[in-house]
Parts: sequence; C-alpha cells; structure tokens
Amino acid sequence: MKDHVYGVDEAGRGPVLGPMALAVVVLDRKSTRALTKLGVQDSKRFGAGPRAQEQRAALTAQIHKHAIAWTCELVSVEIIDEHTFRGQLNRLEQDVALQLLRRLGASLEAAIICDGANLFRPLQQHYPRLQAVNDGESHHVAVAAASIIAKHARDTAFAEICSRYEPEFGPVAGGGYANAATRRFLTAYAAARGGLPPEARKSWGAEKLPTRPATTQLSLAEL
Repeated sequence: MKDHVYGVDEAGRGPVLGPMALAVVVLDRKSTRALTKLGVQDSKRFGAGPRAQEQRAALTAQIHKHAIAWTCELVSVEIIDEHTFRGQLNRLEQDVALQLLRRLGASLEAAIICDGANLFRPLQQHYPRLQAVNDGESHHVAVAAASIIAKHARDTAFAEICSRYEPEFGPVAGGGYANAATRRFLTAYAAARGGLPPEARKSWGAEKLPTRPATTQLSLAEL
C-alpha cells in the first residue's frame, strides 16, 4: 500500500551478555496517529529500570494491536560471535533486516526507514526507496515502534538470563553491558566455574581490534 511505512531498528548490539534483537514494524497513517497518541517514541527515552521495562511491555502490546504488521528476531550469541570474529557484525544486521523485510512481504517499492545511516544504506540495492538515517526512532513512529519491540524482546531475553544465574550469583545488574556490574557477575562466574558463561559474547571487542588474531578472546579485565 502507498501509505505503508516499514520501520527497522535493533536493540542489544552493544552488550557483552545476551542476544541482539531486530524488529520491523509496518504502519499506515491511521496506526501512526494512534501510536503517536499512545506515546510511542525512542525506546531509550524510557530508561533502563523496571518501570521503563513495564512501559515498553505495555506499548509493545499496543503496537501489536495497531500495527499493520510486525516481526522480530532474536540473534543468538553464537551467531553474533561467528560474525564479529570476522568483522561482519554490520553484515549480520543487514542480512537479518533483509530477512525480516522479506518475511513481511515488502515490495521493491516499499517505503522503508532504517535506524543507522551507514549501517543500513547497503540495503538500498534491494529496496531503492529505503532511507537509512541516524536517530530515526526520534523522527519516525514506525522506527520508534520497531525500537520498542526490539528492546522489549531483548529485555525479556536478558531477564531470563538473570533468573538463571540469580540463585547462585545474586541479582545480575548492568543490563549485560560492559560496566562494573556486569564485570562483577562475570568475575564471580569465572571464579566459580572457569571461563565465561555461554550467554557471554566471546568476540566482544574483536571488530574494534583488527590487529588481534581472529581467535583471540578478551579477558575479563578488558570487558
């Protein structure tokens, strides 16, 4: 349809723990107005605490209700590592986004807006009308809706990881990012079991350190 807009965004590219999520949401003028009134905006603006997660969960349900169509994919740590060791994390995101667009039946003339100017610009060879922009979730409701769905999926997956380890290691704080709270959990895990948990990205930092051998893993101190 002429007034349909496909919004594409991801969540969880940066963390060292857990999967990455990509989502595509299709809106028309009516659903765009409805979701704007409901407060759909960049998922990061809600923050990171329990209240923010509740808000994103509630808005995800509204997006499911009002959107013309939507889809979301969780990308496993194993697949992320496989690509990042080869310096192909961008290519992975592009391939997953392309699969999601095709899953929703996007035509060659579809109006598509992706968050990430350099990241998603190569997809224009498949979709000539595709716009790859920075900060897209702040300016396009379809992208904001995709960001909320992706972040909710990532939140849910990370909560499952936390519940898995909390009985032995206590609350896993830090959202899985390379911060002090995450390092405390990884250090405690390594001391108890050796190495890193299966949910940790062993390739973390590899794409930013091209001089390292492809099989080199970062130590806990470097995370």
